[in-house]
Amino acid sequence: MARTPDASPQTLRVFTALLADVSGWHYGYALSKQTGLVPGTLYPILARLVDRNLLEARWEPSDRPGRPARHVYRLTGDGARLARERIAAAPQATGKRARPAARPAGATGTSFGTAS
Repeated sequence: MARTPDASPQTLRVFTALLADVSGWHYGYALSKQTGLVPGTLYPILARLVDRNLLEARWEPSDRPGRPARHVYRLTGDGARLARERIAAAPQATGKRARPAARPAGATGTSFGTAS
């Protein structure tokens, strides 16, 4: 079965954060904190979305002297539409979320078998 582009749990977390203020500009650092994604996961997602014209990106100069400019991001119209579609189609939106199996009473972590 083919994987749906832009539907990973991590990308859906980014879409959710961006849709919270669909017309606003978002700093990568703030998105990292909102989504709980580390930079090594977040920034490749943002770069892919920018490359596909689903996100706009620009440099915003710092308001403090000596501080570097920062990248900010915002959904394009197509990006907002796709984000809403992907979130609506996600398993948790339909209540079909997979749940981990319950452990039997008294069970601990992993079981490698026990000697009798």
